[in-house]
Amino acid sequence: MMRINVLGNFSGRNAGDAAILGGLMQDILAVRSDVTFTIPTINTRFVSKTFAEFPVKPISLMPWALSLKILGLPTLVAALRADLILVTDAILFDRKLYNPLFNYLHTLSLVLPIAARRRVPIALYNCSLGPIRTPQGHRALQRVVDSASMLILRDIESRELLHKLGISHPNILDGADSALNAQPVDDRRFDEICRAEQLFKSNRPVIGFNINSYVDAFVRQDGKTFGREQLIELYALTADRAIQTFDVDVIFVETQHMDMAIAEEVVQRIAYQDRVRMISNRRYSYRDICAVLKRMELFVGMRTHSLILSSAMGVPPVGIVTYPKNRGYMRTIGQEENLIEFRDLSYDTFFEKIRIAFQHRQEIKVKLLPAVEQEKQKARKSAEFLKPFLL
Repeated sequence: MMRINVLGNFSGRNAGDAAILGGLMQDILAVRSDVTFTIPTINTRFVSKTFAEFPVKPISLMPWALSLKILGLPTLVAALRADLILVTDAILFDRKLYNPLFNYLHTLSLVLPIAARRRVPIALYNCSLGPIRTPQGHRALQRVVDSASMLILRDIESRELLHKLGISHPNILDGADSALNAQPVDDRRFDEICRAEQLFKSNRPVIGFNINSYVDAFVRQDGKTFGREQLIELYALTADRAIQTFDVDVIFVETQHMDMAIAEEVVQRIAYQDRVRMISNRRYSYRDICAVLKRMELFVGMRTHSLILSSAMGVPPVGIVTYPKNRGYMRTIGQEENLIEFRDLSYDTFFEKIRIAFQHRQEIKVKLLPAVEQEKQKARKSAEFLKPFLL
């Protein structure tokens, strides 16, 4: 039985991260079936329950297991016992570099070189890289890259970052986000969700919205700020205007637990209370959320994986560039014209971007579907790239 150690952020708080893990395991098992996936996590119960259909072994990262989240003995032991290590998602950035409760890059820059010296093969698997803004982060990323046998990158901007930093590697391949291959639940489960949450009760079209609670986190480093109160007001006014202008219903879809508070404040301020609902991964799985997204006409998102999951379900996305991942993904699927830069965000510019996308959603969809299907195939092909390590 082969043991694959998957390193990412699998706490259960982020539906996008869960979708990545589900898609990754699904794709790899199609290449080799006798695999056990060891998953370091602070929430072993979530991993066991959510991925019960897969051969998973959660590894506790709690303090009583001698770990401070990613930093600790369990991460090192799991890496050294593995037959293959996969680093996935977008965990290689240098914000709060020395804080293991927030940052993975520094810890991995210590652990992965040790595993590489023990001849454990390492692949960055459908990864995004960065942002990297400090010399210390640069050096840490260099150590991670030097430890890896293969870099499978999911967006153009990651390649551009390596070039900018002067970091090279002999084996860089084009991948895509594993979450793209997330499968929605069946119609029976979808109907249960709709009854419970009172969704899609009318024949009106539905526009989805997603808001991010730490919108200023990366933007502030560029000298720009926006402010929580201003963002809440902008979203509420825009949702009301969309309801009034297009005669639609609105569903807020939150894919990260920490975004719930700000989303609830937005929903409370919307005038058309009978036309707005909200669901989140606090109660529903990523597969449940995908089923809801699939029935929408347009999706407006701030979190990268809200854009990934909605477009994977064939829904035209409108994105706000709060950090580079959003731009990178939208560029990859040819939807740059549906992006709004954070520095340009205002009530009028936001609504205008939504208006144009809503009115042209069918034309956008014609362009979107083949681009997304190509990315889905690239995500699946990433498992094929691992064959030298899997056979």
